[in-house]
Amino acid sequence: MKIINRSNFISVVCVVYTALSVGKIAVEAVTQHNFGNYQGNLLTMLFFSLIGTLIISQHYRLAQLPLLFVALLQYGVLIGAVMLFTWGSGFFTELHPDAYRDMFWSFTIPYIVTAAVYYAALYMEVGKANRLLKQMKEGSR
Repeated sequence: MKIINRSNFISVVCVVYTALSVGKIAVEAVTQHNFGNYQGNLLTMLFFSLIGTLIISQHYRLAQLPLLFVALLQYGVLIGAVMLFTWGSGFFTELHPDAYRDMFWSFTIPYIVTAAVYYAALYMEVGKANRLLKQMKEGSR
């Protein structure tokens, strides 16, 4: 039995890479007693990747609403979380004058690309499922 195959190879690579990166950050923080901006930025990206993936994966709960509305609602929730995080981090460190603008663009561009790819793939899967259903209905007549 193969655990890693063609359909999950990239996902496995991504999981292994993420685990190694987080492990490296933890080891550096413990052994070198150093937790700098670089490590913080990597963990922040991981955190927002997790939150973003969680929010986008919940689209089916809003399936009765138009897709554009769902995507904009998801984006609104996520950019709100990003801005809230930026605001909160201002209590612990001095923010650059362009911090909010930079966070906006650093989140918005990847979100648009990722959401477009995700929803395009979803659209293709739904089309494939509809074709299979049509074939099954025609075959049962």
